[in-house]
Amino acid sequence: MTRRVLLVPHTGRSSNLEAAAEAARLLEDAGIDVRMLSGDSPEALIRHPVLGGYPRYGHSPEAAADCELVLVLGGDGTFLRAADLAYSNDLPVLGINMGHVGFLAEWEQESMTEAIRHVIDRTWRVEDRMTIAVTVRDGNGYVTGSGWALNELALENMNRRGVLDVVLEVDRRPVSSYGCDGVLVSTPTGSTAYAFSAGGPVLWPELDAMLVVPNNAHALFDRPLVVSPASTVAVETSATGGPAQAMLDGFRSLMCPPGSRIEITRAEQPVRWVRLDAAPFADRLVHKFRLPVTGWRGPRG
Repeated sequence: MTRRVLLVPHTGRSSNLEAAAEAARLLEDAGIDVRMLSGDSPEALIRHPVLGGYPRYGHSPEAAADCELVLVLGGDGTFLRAADLAYSNDLPVLGINMGHVGFLAEWEQESMTEAIRHVIDRTWRVEDRMTIAVTVRDGNGYVTGSGWALNELALENMNRRGVLDVVLEVDRRPVSSYGCDGVLVSTPTGSTAYAFSAGGPVLWPELDAMLVVPNNAHALFDRPLVVSPASTVAVETSATGGPAQAMLDGFRSLMCPPGSRIEITRAEQPVRWVRLDAAPFADRLVHKFRLPVTGWRGPRG
């Protein structure tokens, strides 16, 4: 049976292109077919003397069809777009960081060759990461849009001259109302992203929970909430206010006219996240955020 990998490179820097060419060569030498995701700007791939020779696909589920793995060379934005294709085909996704923080990547660029060897030898394991399902309803209760997210739903005010008036509901009961810039509902994976920047806590990825973070809320009670994964979170926008936009992982959007109801639940399907080692999350947190740990003595005995 033919082995096939979808390679998703960030094409913004020449060094990334050379890394992608090296990864493709290693895979091809091992008898693995390589496909390239061309993205929105395929010109860099077309012009490249090596990468231009591989089949190129746009961002659609067909790009990852019949593949065994989606391999990402880039930062968190590239990873999230690649995860969208992996999710649509229920495939594992592996990220190698070519950016700055790259929290979603499993390994760093300097270890790429070793990571490719794990792919070739199939010496990797899969860890399921929780996702959320999002449904938008209009004022009459009709569904106007739906989607999913690995990191977060970011409900954003489209009127920058005023606040977004919302009511937060958990399990069919009202919790609080806010005038705010928006509301974030995050998975544990996404707790180190937008939700963290907005003041939310870091959740260990082994934890099943949803994190609700009001964004710049004008309210007495504006603290983040950690909610059961069995709960249903809903955010209702004012019928007399302005429109909002629900951003899913920063690149899929759902329009929310005044009077909308945005419902968030745990999605049935997870993202299949490739792990190459057993390093604990605490080590990743310290490394990625460059946290000071000087003076740590560790357990005795």
